[in-house]
Amino acid sequence: MLNRYSINPDMALMYVARVIAFLTAIPIHETAHAYISYKLGDPTAKNLGRISLNPIKHFDLLGAMFMLLVGFGWAKPVPINTRFYANKKMSMALSSFAGPLSNFILAFFLMILYKIIYVVYLVHLDSFIIYCLLVIFQYMISINISLTIFNMLPIPPLDGSRMFLIFLPEKAYFGIMRYERYIMIGLFLLVSSGLLNGVLTWLQIAMYTILSDATIFVDMIFS
Repeated sequence: MLNRYSINPDMALMYVARVIAFLTAIPIHETAHAYISYKLGDPTAKNLGRISLNPIKHFDLLGAMFMLLVGFGWAKPVPINTRFYANKKMSMALSSFAGPLSNFILAFFLMILYKIIYVVYLVHLDSFIIYCLLVIFQYMISINISLTIFNMLPIPPLDGSRMFLIFLPEKAYFGIMRYERYIMIGLFLLVSSGLLNGVLTWLQIAMYTILSDATIFVDMIFS
């Protein structure tokens, strides 16, 4: 019988998954922003070494702490100079969309690996290592889904705002962007209050189901 000082294995694996996610999901997200921005004509992020999967290049202490403690974090914002863009709003929308899209694609491949490992687990039911891998992959899928959904919210300074606000006149668009910091504080207070929990949970379940259905070919191969 576990005493009150025992560590819950699944809880420990959750923290392992969060560390791995911070070392993978966050750098991939930021690199996607930087790479697409560079392809659209802005070399700013590339010149600063931000097209890199090295987590140190994107490290933000507060974002790392949040990832470890609550499973959601962030990195240093990728610098963008809109003067290099031929179409400022469209280019910002495309470079912003690249971030959450990269997390969705990563979640897709993680789902494939998860299903393959699950088949191995069914054959080797006594393997604790395989069980640990299953739990870690499941957490990492959930984290990447959360990053995708949260960043797609049409609220500045989240990536989704660059896409949904593209229809505003340029003066109004960049006027709203000046208040991003204050809007972000309000957003975190709203999330902390739990008022968005129901909607975010529903979206996470829906996206998880979509990914599971999209990788049904794995089930067919191993059935």
